[in-house]
This record gives sequence, structure tokens and C-alpha cells, in this order.
Amino acid sequence: MNMVIRDELRFVLNDEVVVLKNVSPNDTLLDFLRLNRRLTGTKEGCAEGDCGACTVLVGRLASGGLTYESVNACIRFVGSLDACHVVTIEHLAAVNGNLHPIQQAMVDHHGSQCGFCTPGIVMSLYGQWLETPKSDAATIEKVLQGNLCRCTGYEAIMRAAEAMGESSNGDDKLVVSHEAITRTLAGLKDGSRVEVSGPEGTFIVPASADDLADVLEAHPKATVVAGSTDVGLWVTKHMRDISPAVFINNIADLQTIAEDAHGVTFGAGVTYSEAAEWMAAHIPTMGAFWDRIGGQQVRNMGTVGGNIANGSPIGDTPPPLIALGASVTLRQGTQSRTIALEDFFIDYGKQDRKPGDFVAAVHVPRLGKGEKFAAYKVSKRRDEDISAVCGAFHLTLDEAGLVQSVRIAFGGMAATPKRASAVEKALMGNPWNEASIEAAVDAFEADYKPLTDWRASAQYRMLAAKNLLKRFYLETQGEAVQVVRHSNAPQMAEA
Repeated sequence: MNMVIRDELRFVLNDEVVVLKNVSPNDTLLDFLRLNRRLTGTKEGCAEGDCGACTVLVGRLASGGLTYESVNACIRFVGSLDACHVVTIEHLAAVNGNLHPIQQAMVDHHGSQCGFCTPGIVMSLYGQWLETPKSDAATIEKVLQGNLCRCTGYEAIMRAAEAMGESSNGDDKLVVSHEAITRTLAGLKDGSRVEVSGPEGTFIVPASADDLADVLEAHPKATVVAGSTDVGLWVTKHMRDISPAVFINNIADLQTIAEDAHGVTFGAGVTYSEAAEWMAAHIPTMGAFWDRIGGQQVRNMGTVGGNIANGSPIGDTPPPLIALGASVTLRQGTQSRTIALEDFFIDYGKQDRKPGDFVAAVHVPRLGKGEKFAAYKVSKRRDEDISAVCGAFHLTLDEAGLVQSVRIAFGGMAATPKRASAVEKALMGNPWNEASIEAAVDAFEADYKPLTDWRASAQYRMLAAKNLLKRFYLETQGEAVQVVRHSNAPQMAEA
């Protein structure tokens, strides 16, 4: 392929077009803002995408036009920003001596005490306000999942967020400049491959999926970075060098969602936020589950394909996707192959992926008539936390009420996301009743040998897995299962 190669990175920062030639693949947006541009309103807190103090908006061109999303600058790499618009808290600076409506609401309703977390909270609310000025409490709570405040208390912040809905966004700077920014980004997105090399390493931004295939054939050991919600921590916490890095978060033909009678195909670059609508509409029980994947900023950055490709045994999406019978398409050069998702995971840190392979797409079947499905996440915090155990169940009964097919998959119970084959075998052909469930739970011991770590003990994980099967059974019988917290006990976990 004859590809035009550009040796500079270009993006818009607030009102300025930025052109960079000396960028390290390890450079984070947070460090660039604070150290290079002295835009210190964006704060450094956790450096791992959990606290939200570093929240900024990133605008990008997609099929629906220019969209802005809240992201964590601490784990977003500068190299991933080509043809994007970065908006920081400084962009909301006072006009004619007046605070921005969201800032004013935070003042009026006492939404800030020490103030460290406030810029990030304002930026998260700003992103929602741009989309829908007036939001209900549930939406605001979801928007703020990724923003931690240790001293103010969320009631005051919620009052401020509700008050911001009283102001129209029609004359906001980003709304007024929407068409101009769209034209600017379209001009920056020129179809070139970006290759930037310096003394601290090299990064590449492929122009398309075909170009990505060429790049990985030439650099089979490169670090492929999609949403950077995992790789970002390799740099900020483990000080790893990811050069040569290949940033794929803005490849349009990896961001497609194709629906047919059989199900949906997500391009590997589809974010959790982009996949959420289809999941909630077609697999209703996945709606609440999906909202517990990270915070809003993480869902805006992280991708379905990336969550699979990194092979984590505690990734949130593989267990439900395996239970649904999903498959994954891998590409190497011009050749593609599709395998069952459960076969992709071989062992801890090892997947069925050859040098130069990349995850191109994920195929998720629809639920058939009468099929029952549920997915549960057990974690120490309800929101924005890593799973201790993640379980998913997919069941079909015949006309006599016998188990015709069952697929059960767990994360956090083995070195990889793994099906509970022995439990499935114990259930097959038996009546779907309490006696069958009680007989089947003992088979968990044959399927899993969980580990003890800081998230949960092996004994806790085993008990939780067994109880999730019981919970699934009760819910298929129409019984609502209430999670009860004991006031005199720590909040160890909930599903």
C-alpha cells in the first residue's frame, strides 16, 4: 500500500491548533497540559483513571459528526489525539466577568470545599450539559461515577448539577464554534499515517484498518493501544516503555456497529459507551451491568475489542460475551479468521494470537425467544471498581422445563475467563428447579481453583460463584433478589 506518512501530530487544544514533532509514546495528556502548557486546572490525583480529577473533554469526528466525551487525561496518551479537540477547564474561563453556568451552579449550591476535584467534576458535567442541558438524577449520578470527591459530599454537587439544567447551552463557546471546529478537525484528518520518532521512542497512528495490518506486519511486537484504560497504567504505575506504540483509537473502520438478524458485530474500536445502547436494547439485563464498567470516562475511552485483546482474567466483558456465544475476528495482513471467543483465551497472558494479529471485530448473537440471560459483577465498590468475580448465565429450557442448553462463564475464578463446563454438564437435561441447582453447585469445585488476592479470598470467590447460580435461578422464577448491606459490616461486595 502506498501510504502518505506524516511525521507530526496535529490536534486542537481549546482554541489553538497544536503541531508536535517531538512526542514520546509514553507522554500522557495530563503531563502535556500541566508541564508543557501550564494548564494546571486539570489536576493529577490517582494517575490511573479512577478519581476523575484530570477529566477533560475530547472531541472527535465520527459517523454522527463531532462528539465530545469526558476522558481521563492521566491515562490518555498525547499520541492518540491526532485530529481531535482537547477541551480543558480553562476553556470555560469567565466571559464578560461571568462564570460558566456550571461553575456558577457549583458556587451557588456549595458544591466545592477543598476544590481539588472540582475542575474534573465541572468537566464531566459540562460534557453532559452540552449533550442535554437538563438531566435527571439517575443520569447525573452515572455521569459522576468516575469523579471522586472526598470532602464536599455529593448532595451539594447533585443540587448544582440539577441547577445547571436551568441554563441553555445555545450560546456556549463549544456550541457556537461546532461547525468551525468540525471543519478544522476534518482538515487535520487528512488520511495520512502518522509516524513520530524521537530519542524516547516511536509511535504510529495508522490511517485505516488496512494500514494497521501493514504496520503490524512490519512491527509485530508493537504495543497496540486502543482506549489505554489498561496500557495507560503500564506507563503511569509500572513505568513501562511501550515503544513502538500503535494508537488505533481513531480508526473509523474499526468503530463500526453492524446489526443483522443474527446479532451485532462491533468493530474492535467501538467504545463501551458506543456499544451500550445496543446492549441495553437487545439484551436488557446487560444495561445495568454495562453501566458498572469503570466510570463514564473509562467507558468513553475503553473498547470492547481492547477488553478482549488484553486477555485479563478479570475483564468485565468476556464472561457475558462467552455465555452469549460470541466470536472474535482476528486479522493478520490480508487474512482474517473468526474463532469462538472462549477459544481465544489459552492461559494467563496467552491468547490465540500470532505475531501481527489484531482483534478486528467481535460478533455477539441476539437472544432467542424464551432464552434467559443474566450477568453479575461482584466488587468491593458498586461503581468504578474491578471485579472480584464476574458471572454470566445463558439458559434455554425445553417445553417440559428441562435444561436444553446452558452456558455459564466466569471471570476472576481462573487464569482466564472460563466456562463452567462441569456445572453445565450437571444441569443439562435436568429439571430447572432448586434440587437441580443444589446438586450442580458442587461441580464448581471441578471447574475452578480460584486464587486469593486483595480483592477477595479463594473461599469467598467460590461461595460467590455458587450463590450467583442460585441467584440466577431465583430470578428466572420471577423472584427479585435484594442485595442487603449490613450497617455493622464493611461493604465487601455486591452483585
